[in-house]
Amino acid sequence: MTNSSIAEHDSVEEKLEEHGSAGSATNEYTPTFQYTKAQERAVVRKQDRAIVPLCAAIYFLCYLDRSNIGNARILNATAKNDMQTETGTSQYQFNLALMIFLVAYALFEVPSNILLKKLRPARWLAFLMFGWGAITMGLGGVSSFGGMVGARFLLGMFEAGLFPGLVYYLTFWYKNDERSIRVAFILASATLAGAFGGALAFAIGHMNQTAGLAAWRWLFILEGAPSCLSAFLVWFFLPNYPEEFLQGEDREIALARLRVEGSKSSHSSMTWQDAKNTLTDWRLYGHYLIYFGVSVPFSSLSLFTPSITAGLGYYDLQAQLMTVPPYAVAYVVQILVSWSADHFNARGLHSAAFAFIGAIGFMASALLPPSAYASRYACLIIASAGAFSCIPPMLGWLTSNVYSTASIGLAVALNVGFGAGCGQIPGVWIYKADEAARGYPTGHWTNAAMLFFVAAGGTALRLLYGYKNRKLIRESGGQEVRLFSL
Repeated sequence: MTNSSIAEHDSVEEKLEEHGSAGSATNEYTPTFQYTKAQERAVVRKQDRAIVPLCAAIYFLCYLDRSNIGNARILNATAKNDMQTETGTSQYQFNLALMIFLVAYALFEVPSNILLKKLRPARWLAFLMFGWGAITMGLGGVSSFGGMVGARFLLGMFEAGLFPGLVYYLTFWYKNDERSIRVAFILASATLAGAFGGALAFAIGHMNQTAGLAAWRWLFILEGAPSCLSAFLVWFFLPNYPEEFLQGEDREIALARLRVEGSKSSHSSMTWQDAKNTLTDWRLYGHYLIYFGVSVPFSSLSLFTPSITAGLGYYDLQAQLMTVPPYAVAYVVQILVSWSADHFNARGLHSAAFAFIGAIGFMASALLPPSAYASRYACLIIASAGAFSCIPPMLGWLTSNVYSTASIGLAVALNVGFGAGCGQIPGVWIYKADEAARGYPTGHWTNAAMLFFVAAGGTALRLLYGYKNRKLIRESGGQEVRLFSL
């Protein structure tokens, strides 16, 4: 067995546990169980069929309900039937309504992940799903700034627990080198939702004044209803843990292969000591910072892609349709990058490289003249692919380097809460309506700067883990050690 083996030497494990990183190296359900690679692959495929498509569908609906406000903002704007006009909100007020979602998102990440473990994943995720679906439908009835702000806060509260909850949920089922690609399939459903959302907004735009309702109201109603209905499917059909879902030899294999890696359903929920250990593990703050950096372009693209395409010479329903290609390309690139990152155990370098590519795309778009519509549209596609594709390896990297069940749940929630919550707030403000004629230079330069920061931070964190691994090997005295994932 090599130094990269999952087996750990006791002294090294104790040393890591002092810093909140190591969990039990034994499995409470089964002793060491011998199995072949073919048997393991069969079990993983069975797990994949049961949970990955359903998790991707859940996040697809979540992202659709979260980002459709960007479509509603300009839908049928020339007829003065868009959301901003009909609610009587200014540009500043509308952005405040976008931001309040992120405030709630940041506040409720951590408690939601704790409740997921206590209340069981299927039940908690189904509850969240029904809640955000109902609120999305309610957004179709708002008529004022106050109503919009209240609805967006509640939407953020219910959606806050989904993505960190899904990432945490995967750690109960998959090994370290299997997670990034599955996170990618789930997260890529957001890019698919972005593409589908633009096409759907184009279609629903033709329903303007049907039954006396503006098309943007129909957009919220028709996109919120599937989430409410699908919540019942999640409650009854999403498996909670592998030891409950699988039977016989498959169950034994699933538990044996996660004997050291992965979260355990039998482990206790969060304690004060778990929280202290995780909060004082300072290397984790490097992960939180780079996730903060990538969340700015993620947020701004989610909310403003329709506005950006409208600034490229496309208008109304055509602008909705032209949001599809950037998301479609990002979907494919995201899957390929995540597979490669796991396969080569190079999550940090993949994240850094594609953050750099995304930064170049934004920078080129900012430097090009505003009238260079075709070139700037190509840059938008490159920037979107780079920004979105570096996120799944980041999350796989984090969960691979935190080892106890409770610590993983808290670290993921802090990472997404600080990054996707606080980090997305600047993204609400950087694409200014009065800069549309100039090609949104503030937005593009800000996103370029943040992605350059992610590239530098990811490279630095990769070097830190390389140094720590060499130190662990030197101190092991030839014994087996568990190394940090790269």
